Amino acid sequence: MKICVMGLGYIGLPTAVMFAEYGQDVHGVDINPAVIDSLNKKKPHINEPGLQEKMSEVIDDGKLTVSILPQAADVFILAVPTPITKDKKADLSYVKEATRMILPYLTQGNLVILESTVPPMTIDNHLIPILLESGLAIGEDLFVSHSPERVLPGQLFEELIWNDRIVGGINEESCLKTVLLYKKFVKGNIYMTDARTAEMVKLIENTYRDVNIALANELAEIGEKLNINIWEAITLANYHPRVQIHAPGPGVGGHCIAVDPWFLIEQSPDEAKLISLARNINDSTPKRMVKIIESTINHLRNPTITILGLSYKGNIDDMRESPSLVILTELINRGYNIKIHDPYVKSSIPGTSATLEEAIQDTDCLVILTDHNEYKSIDFSELKDLFHTKTIIDTRNLLNHQLLRDNGFTCLQIGTEFN
Repeated sequence: MKICVMGLGYIGLPTAVMFAEYGQDVHGVDINPAVIDSLNKKKPHINEPGLQEKMSEVIDDGKLTVSILPQAADVFILAVPTPITKDKKADLSYVKEATRMILPYLTQGNLVILESTVPPMTIDNHLIPILLESGLAIGEDLFVSHSPERVLPGQLFEELIWNDRIVGGINEESCLKTVLLYKKFVKGNIYMTDARTAEMVKLIENTYRDVNIALANELAEIGEKLNINIWEAITLANYHPRVQIHAPGPGVGGHCIAVDPWFLIEQSPDEAKLISLARNINDSTPKRMVKIIESTINHLRNPTITILGLSYKGNIDDMRESPSLVILTELINRGYNIKIHDPYVKSSIPGTSATLEEAIQDTDCLVILTDHNEYKSIDFSELKDLFHTKTIIDTRNLLNHQLLRDNGFTCLQIGTEFN
């Protein structure tokens, strides 16, 4: 079986590699020539454990090829970005373009799978009208389904195999063909539904998490006002067998949680009241962090601020929708001296330091924004002499605050310390 994967980003590339590893002939397509050039040199442009080794092996075995153009195949998987526009609408241009690109290669019996996260009715209103231009009868000659990814960066390959999967076809045969395909490597359960429901399921999953985080962020602000350690309160509340509150933080990032709820708001703005409120709470949280930082250093003349972490979550290099970037931009625009460190992100942003020691040198305020493992194990007792003013703001609850205070630091934590 030949599979053509359109889009070689955080989902498309690992998916292409996985199918190739399990014996399928795979051709990957990306419209960015630099990405294709890098992949042909066996250098992945994204950081994911195991990707370099797996990709090199399947390329050497001849099971994976890549280029900027599609090839004839039995299955076409669309795994392209679906960003939001400035007015918080779904940008489906990549999905439409990828669909148009495969039109000349479609033949009778082909299966087209959309993996990209999209608003409900995208297959009905956008994919099928384009696919009809092939002249093939949809559901009889050409089969179509939606199977959204639900994996965690940093452990993509494990979750591709073991996570349960949703398959939504335009008809039963489309579903069955898609299930048969994914069973080549998926060991989790695969549940069948219609395409429209599958589109909705993915949005529900990420909206649930966004609303939960908004609750945690709101509770953190209440904890700051009432001088209650909200981290401890949430931990204790979660001992209830039917309660599982997420952790507060500096904001919500990533292409999923920070984006997908807007697709529901776009489709049903009058009904999505809670979803809209949660999105606005989480979108406003980075600016709240800026206010906290400023209130901590406003007594200092020409202070230097060190930002630890640019990616939106720990132990990955993904900066998409990262609250760190919002905070960083706000601080730069307000004229502060900024130093930056992230062990995963290869950044050309001015002020980025190669080492943690360089980033800390002469700083007045260290702000932890990303929960990288490296930051959890920092021995500040050995680094304290590098600080100009020993102040730390921990937005991720990573550090032993009492130990830091014992070493002469002012250590502040969101959700408890600020009034």
